[in-house]
Amino acid sequence: MNISDDLRGTLYMCLSMMAFTVNDAFMKSVTQTLPLYQTIALRGVIAVCGLGLIAAATGALRIKLTRADVRLVAVRSFADVLATVFFLTALLHMPLANLSAIMQAMPLAITLGAALLYGDQIGWRRMSAILVGFAGVMIIIRPGTEGFDRYALLGVASMACVVARDLAVRPLKSHVPSVTVALGAAVGVTLMGLIGTLWGGWAAVSPGQGLSILGAGLFLIAGYLSAVTAMRWGEIGLVAPFRYTSLLWAILLGWVAFSELPDFWTLIGSGIVVAAGIFTLLRERALNRALAA
Repeated sequence: MNISDDLRGTLYMCLSMMAFTVNDAFMKSVTQTLPLYQTIALRGVIAVCGLGLIAAATGALRIKLTRADVRLVAVRSFADVLATVFFLTALLHMPLANLSAIMQAMPLAITLGAALLYGDQIGWRRMSAILVGFAGVMIIIRPGTEGFDRYALLGVASMACVVARDLAVRPLKSHVPSVTVALGAAVGVTLMGLIGTLWGGWAAVSPGQGLSILGAGLFLIAGYLSAVTAMRWGEIGLVAPFRYTSLLWAILLGWVAFSELPDFWTLIGSGIVVAAGIFTLLRERALNRALAA
């Protein structure tokens, strides 16, 4: 059976979102019984080894980076370290689906950040969608109400760091392999985890915990590779909206693994964020097609 490039890209994007969410579920499970920074360090070692082997096999390690490229990779890695700490700390204390719902506003924030930092043009339709999406995030967080969870603010902080991470590498030269960038971030996160164990402590790892950490590391690598493959096979404007399938996986895994289900207002806010994000991506796709024509 022949599969079109767009369909192949869509399938890889769905696979990527599933893999990242399974990784999150593994990490949430393990950090209930193991110190957070120890878990980050152990998963990081697996990710570094896996990405290092891929980089070596593809020749990415032989490519020399300029000083400007190294600075950009370093900035991205630092932002990734902060994003990881904020995200996993929030994940330890709040439902998986709620945190995933907050992270769905990331494409909207990236669009706004690109306009502020790089002068990208945003029409009133996309700007309105961004504001509506942010309103959806506020519905999920519900500050000042009984349903407010202060750890949700760490989720917002993590999203902001991810936005900074992605915008930081926009000026990166195209010859720099994606696996090199990911490897730099993995090394930074692993070092942060090892340093954090000086304060967070170190505990004996049971076989079950070890398998969960191994699973988290392998699914993290699979998610990264699938995401890169998705963007290379399919049209970005068509494939990108399927990143929102991660919310469906988060709801399913949260229910099955942790007996957690999002409440009514979280579902309403999530729907608003997803709808605004999909509208923004489709609008951008339409504009790009118009410019190409």
